[in-house]
Amino acid sequence: MSFKRQDTHKIKSAPESWRRPKGRHSRSRLEKKGAAPRPKAGYRKPSEIRGLHPSGLEEVLVHNVSEVEELEEDQAARISSNVGGRKKAEMVEKADEMDVKVLNRGDL
Repeated sequence: MSFKRQDTHKIKSAPESWRRPKGRHSRSRLEKKGAAPRPKAGYRKPSEIRGLHPSGLEEVLVHNVSEVEELEEDQAARISSNVGGRKKAEMVEKADEMDVKVLNRGDL
């Protein structure tokens, strides 16, 4: 669920990122009926899926081919941003051989 900052529909320049409502008569701060929902502990995800990628796989940051080879079937590779194109192509090729999902394969 996404929580939006109050009155973002009224003010064009206001970003939608959540900020705590602080106004004296704020409906949102007072949690009146019809006001937008506020973040609470009850909205948390179950512990089994918390921190996982939306695909259901555990995200692992990899920097070289040997780290790709160590991945398990319930893990997905995210190639580090400071890896060059040639090395990234090798890593994607190795991941395809092992049937490991690469989350940021780009146009390779």
